[in-house]
Amino acid sequence: MGEVHAAAWRVAYRGLFSAEHLEAMARLRQDKWGPLIARLGEADDVLLVARVDARPRAFCYAGPSPARPGAAEIFAFYSHPEAWGSGVAGALMDAVLARLSGPGGRHVHVWTLRDTPQSRRFYAKCGFRPSGAHGRRAMGDGRHHEQVEYECFVPPGPGGGSSEE
Repeated sequence: MGEVHAAAWRVAYRGLFSAEHLEAMARLRQDKWGPLIARLGEADDVLLVARVDARPRAFCYAGPSPARPGAAEIFAFYSHPEAWGSGVAGALMDAVLARLSGPGGRHVHVWTLRDTPQSRRFYAKCGFRPSGAHGRRAMGDGRHHEQVEYECFVPPGPGGGSSEE
């Protein structure tokens, strides 16, 4: 997963950060998953990984939203640039939303950087819509980057699926 996360950062965020900062952030992401995976049994968090030929190509880390009781939040969703356009990430999102759905359905939200049109198109393609909420996030480069929130409602039932709220 660290390889997927780092590779996605190196490509998706090129131009948003200096080359040095981007590489440092990618290295941090490459090394962060071991401790998080070790804690997965302690919470209701979900980690799903899509593999192609036994290699991780995309992953999603999600769980109960700390900001919205009863809702779920996607904390990280990344796919390896080699898998972009292959359908792997869309299939993984379908599985994630099915897993996050509750008996009465469930609201799911995700934050993404405003200046990442590819991720914003992906969330829209998966049934997410901008919620209208905006925020600012420090990314370690001395600047605050604009974030936008996307949301969807996952209906109850087998297979879940996404739709507009």
